[in-house]
Amino acid sequence: MENIVLNNKLECPVVGIGTFMLSPADAENSVREALKMGYRLVDTANAYVNERAVGRGIKESGVDRKDVFLSTKLWPSEYENENAVDETLERLGVDYVDLLYIHQPAGNWLAGYRQLEKAYKEGKAKAIGISNFEGKYIEELETKWEIVPQFIQVEAHPYFTQAELRKTLDKYDIKLMSWYPLGHGDKSLINEPLFTELGKKYGKSSAQIILRWHTQMGFVVIPGSKNVDHIKDNLDILDFTLTDEEMAEIAKLDKNERYYYRTDAQLVQFAGWKPDFEK
Repeated sequence: MENIVLNNKLECPVVGIGTFMLSPADAENSVREALKMGYRLVDTANAYVNERAVGRGIKESGVDRKDVFLSTKLWPSEYENENAVDETLERLGVDYVDLLYIHQPAGNWLAGYRQLEKAYKEGKAKAIGISNFEGKYIEELETKWEIVPQFIQVEAHPYFTQAELRKTLDKYDIKLMSWYPLGHGDKSLINEPLFTELGKKYGKSSAQIILRWHTQMGFVVIPGSKNVDHIKDNLDILDFTLTDEEMAEIAKLDKNERYYYRTDAQLVQFAGWKPDFEK
């Protein structure tokens, strides 16, 4: 496994298993099998309502807890719940997480960030992060954080490389974790002739070429799947390296176009929604 070094000297694997939209049964299975295959990064969230299942999957894998980089996110309805971190740890069945995010810039998100900083100081989170905090939100947080985050989790792929955001990230050495790394399965991205051509050269699928591009960009990637073969393929990207020229060709595909556009109305809805946690 390749790792990146965070701004607090912690190391994080460059490829992980994501659990967004996975049912508890699927999340448990995917996490268990992924860890058995050699994955060491697992990402979940309060909002995915599968944290208990992820905890079970980790235990069933037989991999030592200290060897798993576990990432989760507090949902906006939890930001003012002073027990949110402890309740999250209880659901996961662990006494710390390696990375704790606030999930959306909704509700009293500053209270949420203060919870992260407190968890970091107490050793309940080894690293902290912000998810979906782009533009004005990261600019405001920049004036208010006591502890600089180690990570941001945002949409990123060859059509949308977060060039503007990365100027701020580079200033603080904040690492980027990509969601929608394959463009939400968009066939026009997957079927770009350049990826087909590179796939033939390296004996890889277009998806594997794109995932390798992410890691060479310095991004951490967390593709999710309930298909064990896909999970295996998504890890099988570390035995080749794209050349500087090939990375430059991929850079030309950037359209600065995202797939997901969040509205202010949605942020209000996010703050009002409470996850129905798995009992």
